[in-house]
Amino acid sequence: MCYLSFKKDQLINLEYSLDREFLGTNRGGGYCSSTLVFCNTRKYHGLLVVPIEKFRGKNYVMLSSLDETILQHGRDFNFGVHKYEGTYEPRGHKYIVDISYEKAFAITYQVGGVVLKKEILMVHNAPQVLIRYTLEDAHSATLLRLNPLLAFRDIHSLSKQNPVANTQVEVVDGGVRAKLYPEFPYLYMQLSKPANFGGAAYWNNNIYYTKEKERGYDFQEDLLSVGAFEVSLKKGESIVFSASLEEANPKNLAKDFTKFLKERADRNSFEECLQYTASQFIIHKAGETRIKAGYHWYDSTTRDTFIALPGIALSGSTAKIFEEVLQSALKYCYNGRFARDISTHVVNPVFDADTSLWFFWTLQQYEKETTRTKKQIWKEYGETLKAILNTFKSREHKTMRMDDNGLIWSDDLSRPLTWFNAENNYGAIVPRNGYVVEVNALWYNAVCYALALAEDVKDKTFLSEWGTMPETIAESFNQIFWIESEKYLADYANRTQQNTEVRPNQLLACALDYSPLTEKRQRKVLAIITQELLTPKGLRSLSPESPRYEGESVGNVFVRDKATFNGSVHPWFVGFYVEANLKLFGDSYIPDGKAFLENFEEEINTHGVGLISAIYDGNPPFHPRGCISNAKNVAEILRAQWLLSDKK
Repeated sequence: MCYLSFKKDQLINLEYSLDREFLGTNRGGGYCSSTLVFCNTRKYHGLLVVPIEKFRGKNYVMLSSLDETILQHGRDFNFGVHKYEGTYEPRGHKYIVDISYEKAFAITYQVGGVVLKKEILMVHNAPQVLIRYTLEDAHSATLLRLNPLLAFRDIHSLSKQNPVANTQVEVVDGGVRAKLYPEFPYLYMQLSKPANFGGAAYWNNNIYYTKEKERGYDFQEDLLSVGAFEVSLKKGESIVFSASLEEANPKNLAKDFTKFLKERADRNSFEECLQYTASQFIIHKAGETRIKAGYHWYDSTTRDTFIALPGIALSGSTAKIFEEVLQSALKYCYNGRFARDISTHVVNPVFDADTSLWFFWTLQQYEKETTRTKKQIWKEYGETLKAILNTFKSREHKTMRMDDNGLIWSDDLSRPLTWFNAENNYGAIVPRNGYVVEVNALWYNAVCYALALAEDVKDKTFLSEWGTMPETIAESFNQIFWIESEKYLADYANRTQQNTEVRPNQLLACALDYSPLTEKRQRKVLAIITQELLTPKGLRSLSPESPRYEGESVGNVFVRDKATFNGSVHPWFVGFYVEANLKLFGDSYIPDGKAFLENFEEEINTHGVGLISAIYDGNPPFHPRGCISNAKNVAEILRAQWLLSDKK
């Protein structure tokens, strides 16, 4: 039995099937994605969604959906599903008998004596999706009609009927090509078998995206049909449909599909699903190897890259993945600071307080997971590490600088500077200005690690300059952050007071290799985190004891963003939670740690198929929210598994 599979009695329930989404990626930032029954519920859904370099490398929905109709004995059976105001039409989900996701996402339809299987693959390193149709059973002549619905728009916008769109197509070998607007590339739609293409162009108006309505956005779209293909099929016969920004050779489509299918990794267990999902975040774009922060709507950022890379690297050739991603990320380091965004199209880069410090942590994991030595790391990255430390120390940047007490002060009223990055017109939704706990935990760790590297190669100049800093930082850290009456760490502090909310950021002071806290204080911190923040899906962003706690992330963007950082559960903390427990309790924690990670296995069938969602509600039953696949979350679950295994 397939590990990821769904049956008719589940799929007939649209409430069930529309809440579950599949994802295929092309390893270049593009993807295909929809719900289990191919009824799009988001503006981000589409069968061919790919970056267009001309448009600053952003993703565009080219082919939104493809409606299939079986014609037999003068009757037609439409397998499509679209939501309109108050109704679904057509209702093709009633013909589905089986769905599985092994090497390809596969769906089987049955109507009368006809059994049709559809398999979909995103081609790696190409702007192309392939769909194979196999007529597994039929008792008479059968026609298959394919009606593509085109969008040609940015993933964050919606298409509307307009007189400007070009409704004409041009014939190419095996199909047609369309270009709705002059500045766009052509969309090639071709079949592996000769087919008839025709019919008048029309707009399919007011398609309704339920997830967008829930999120408070525009939720109705008009999609353009420029005609339909009709092709005859015999029992046992397969044909392949291709949608691409490049012209394909129709004669090769069938064998290409078979070849690409064989190359796909298996997903027959929870660990295999995690490994495959992790590999989907590695993208090759603009001559660089990057980590995409999440699907559908996230791009590549340095913070997410540095946090996710160690876990993602465990999914393949670890050293090679580290090296390629790190070398690409270094292009975005400017005078000792890593820019927030990884994109060749950014003109005015912005910088955050913690990102450059995460780079040190990433190198520590690079050393642990590979055969790289401290000497090799210092030789290759030492100048960058020194530049980062000196940039903070020089106080060149007033919003992010080292104070006289050795701690990092970060303060920018116009925008957030940490991973609590939700903002509105007035700045950060959760302001954290001053001394921020995880920034300074990372700072202490960074200085200590740099000294360890320098000690290994006897860099006397660096050792002389920075050798006494850890003691200064640790003393100030404890003075500024430790709340003696409560026995845990403040989330941040300014010149006059501590913020005493119980948040997960203090965990880093326990989990990092170098901690400014005594073991006794680490145990106290871990105890309150376990008591107030721990859930089966990770750590809450705020304790339920707080009056600001939000247990569900629902509503418009402002309400959801507020909940995201005031109660929602973030799975990426699990790696650090496991690491902190192992540091304090050793191998005796391993059984509990493994049992804790088992909680995530049920998640890969509840939101994104085979995936881990961005956040979960802080209240039971911890409903998944946000994007369906998050790089940090998958990576840290993988790293936690590695920490608990005998492989490390």
